[in-house]
Amino acid sequence: MSKVIVHSLFSEFDINLFKAGKHFKLYEKLGSHPIELNGVKGTYFAVWAPTANSVSVVGDFNGWRDKEHQLNVRWDASGIWEGFIPELGQGTLYKYYIHSNNFGIATEKADPFAKYCEHPPKTASVVWDGEYSWKDKKWMDTREEKNALDKPYSVYEVHLGSWKRNANNEFLTYGEFAVDLVKYVKEMGFTHVEFMPIMEFPYDPSWGYQLTGYFAPTSRFGNPEEFKLLVDKLHQAGIGVILDWVPSHFPEDAHGLGFFDGSHLYEHPDRRRGYHPDWKSLIFNYGRNEVRAFLISNALFWLDQYHVDGLRVDAVASMLYLDYSREEGEWEPNIYGKNENLEAISLIRELNETVYGNFPGVQTIAEESTSFSMVSKPVNMGGLGFGMKWMMGWMHDILEYFKKEPIYRKHHQNDLTFSMTYAFTENFMLPFSHDEVVYGKQSLLYKMPGDEWQKFANLRLLYGYMFTHPGANIIFMGGEFGQSSEWNYNQSLDWHLTQYDLHSGIQELIKDLNAIYKTYPALYEKQFSHEGFQWIDYGDAENSVLTYIRKGHNAKDDLIIAANFTPVPRDNYRIGVPKTGALKQIFTSDAKKYGGSGSRKSPVTTEKKPWHGFDDSIEITIPPLGIVIFQ
Repeated sequence: MSKVIVHSLFSEFDINLFKAGKHFKLYEKLGSHPIELNGVKGTYFAVWAPTANSVSVVGDFNGWRDKEHQLNVRWDASGIWEGFIPELGQGTLYKYYIHSNNFGIATEKADPFAKYCEHPPKTASVVWDGEYSWKDKKWMDTREEKNALDKPYSVYEVHLGSWKRNANNEFLTYGEFAVDLVKYVKEMGFTHVEFMPIMEFPYDPSWGYQLTGYFAPTSRFGNPEEFKLLVDKLHQAGIGVILDWVPSHFPEDAHGLGFFDGSHLYEHPDRRRGYHPDWKSLIFNYGRNEVRAFLISNALFWLDQYHVDGLRVDAVASMLYLDYSREEGEWEPNIYGKNENLEAISLIRELNETVYGNFPGVQTIAEESTSFSMVSKPVNMGGLGFGMKWMMGWMHDILEYFKKEPIYRKHHQNDLTFSMTYAFTENFMLPFSHDEVVYGKQSLLYKMPGDEWQKFANLRLLYGYMFTHPGANIIFMGGEFGQSSEWNYNQSLDWHLTQYDLHSGIQELIKDLNAIYKTYPALYEKQFSHEGFQWIDYGDAENSVLTYIRKGHNAKDDLIIAANFTPVPRDNYRIGVPKTGALKQIFTSDAKKYGGSGSRKSPVTTEKKPWHGFDDSIEITIPPLGIVIFQ
């Protein structure tokens, strides 16, 4: 006899929304929910398994035996199985044992809506409904202004498993990150932290990009309330939180979403659209209403329950194109005979409209590597509706340029300047991410040519150019102190390097660049508009020099930037300027405190000598492999 009491949290309206793919708070209904029913405490379970002919809850409370606690299928053809089990509460381990109508297949699955999971490699779901009292009201009340596109956006990308470890090479806890990481990010002056996926995942070498627990922060570092504490402490320190989010694919692990109820429930049934050859993983069925509701509910869950300020959406290009990473014959065109995945595009647009409609203070950011148009334009204009897009083209061009010995750079000036031909077609974020420092690509520092001094000078110049180029920016952890070795997900960053002057000099440089970015409106007020940028001279390839102006709303805030991409100092270098008067140098990457040669820093006054199309000009010194900023 079943020990399950018939009970439901679903109204008829809920079911209609779910079937239509419009229920975006499914986490309040599906999954496990500790409740009290008729004075009895227990847990309500609900799972979507339309191909099942029976579903049991198995767990540590019944010896993991099938058939002892069978759920009841709803009468409305929703495919939802549900029921209340008395006396089960927080901390109970469980899974769903599903007997399928499909040739009698049986599966044992973790709960897709579980809010907490066992520590991998264990795979059970955990009943959880912890309480947390948020203390970030000040941040949340002002977030819409601080998180806006015309405000500074300098992001520190973090992989929690390898940012820092304890003396035994064990993970820190969310609580320890809430002290150490928060203090560090605030000291460094970043405006936001971006966490590589913190949703539960089974396999450490995937870095978190193969998810099995979409609604659960990974138990590697603690429980859900402890992760909320980390977010809360970041907010209290004035730091925004962005999460990597992966709607593009999921792994085939036996306890995961794949072949969930003995059918292709979450993944597309056609392997040409439902299997990812690069990542050996499954692709969501973006045309299935209930799957769309699952994904959009998941995005809203982190914004709602965890006060997250933004989602960086992973691998968008793989969602947009039916022929992504496929040869001829391995994909099927859409109804118009083209390669766009119309169902995925529709989902992305609905996702962004829903996110911004419900949480106006947040941002969505696309990791999208192709020339797909209008990624960061509003849906009502025909765009995909993201707030920003990673500028992958700039990143590839600039790193290819910097790898070259300075003597050859004059032949490749276009690699530096090409980005400005398309810089304002999207709201671009400039990324130096984890992907650039793995798999034999070397660290950023060791991509640089020359001797030790030149490597560090090049890296300082690279960051100076990044922070003064239009757009927001993101730096992967370790890059801010010139990590020497490639990133290794399985150990801490090389923090001991910061005891050396050249490495601590890079740290000081990033601190100061973050401070300048936040202090001078010319660097952020029009960072996504052509009105915020003007070339003085992009054509001096012979000297490998660039000069340009960054502009804010007020002309008095304009900044003039000069960059020298060779190790030869450019003395008495004349540039045209738009106004008459004295210029104050506010930054040089060649300062001694950064490890530079300490070139002089004196004010300069304009002359009535036409140059570069301006009536006035100045003579300046641009240090070797250096960048200077004048106000």
